[in-house]
Amino acid sequence: MQRTLLGMLTPSSNTVLEPYTSAILRDLMPAVSAHFQRFTVKEISLSEAALAQFDPAPQLDAARLLSDARMDVIAWNGTSSSWLGFDADRRLCAAITEATGIPATSSVLALNEVLERTGVKRLGLVTPYLDDIQTAIVDNYRREGVEVVAERHLNDRGNFSFSEYDEQTLAEMVREVARAEPEAITILCTNLRGAGIVEELERELGIPIYDSVSVTVWKSLLLAGQDPSAIHGWGQLFHDPRLG
Repeated sequence: MQRTLLGMLTPSSNTVLEPYTSAILRDLMPAVSAHFQRFTVKEISLSEAALAQFDPAPQLDAARLLSDARMDVIAWNGTSSSWLGFDADRRLCAAITEATGIPATSSVLALNEVLERTGVKRLGLVTPYLDDIQTAIVDNYRREGVEVVAERHLNDRGNFSFSEYDEQTLAEMVREVARAEPEAITILCTNLRGAGIVEELERELGIPIYDSVSVTVWKSLLLAGQDPSAIHGWGQLFHDPRLG
């Protein structure tokens, strides 16, 4: 059987992205499957210790382990470059491909491609992050020509704790952001339970919603030569003709 294998670099304290990624891919399995390798991430802040977690060396070590299983794609399934700067992920993905020979992407690069291809300039932002992390994210998008017109964040340093917020909490944050009438909303964090609420909220609000776990799956499928429109029940991301 010809298989497509999607490798996911995973923060060690994340308990959401693995089950949600597998759930999104359920209808494509066993022909398409996701495989995970962790490296240490315990806190999201601008402290020296927290920033050091995203040194590329452990991520490259994890990518090499995934390559032993002959992945078709390797994705950094995390959002750190949204506050570190987008070039961090561009460099990391280039280094992964150089080290393994495997195409690479990240959650943030996937999101940014979605925003570019759909022409989004007014963005709504929902995250669990601390005030200063949120400010850095807003500033980075402004530099890319995307204005965050409304935002909500939980002011939590997590990372494990992000997974403990329920879908109702996130849905209310999305609804609050939607009042500013952004062109799209992103739920930015791969340890938030956002993917499962996207489709219903898109119907309710009439605004596309891009969850970090979902966009990582979308881009990984594209890089592996698979059609994202085979995914059903997880939002318009997978069926927008501009994103096929």
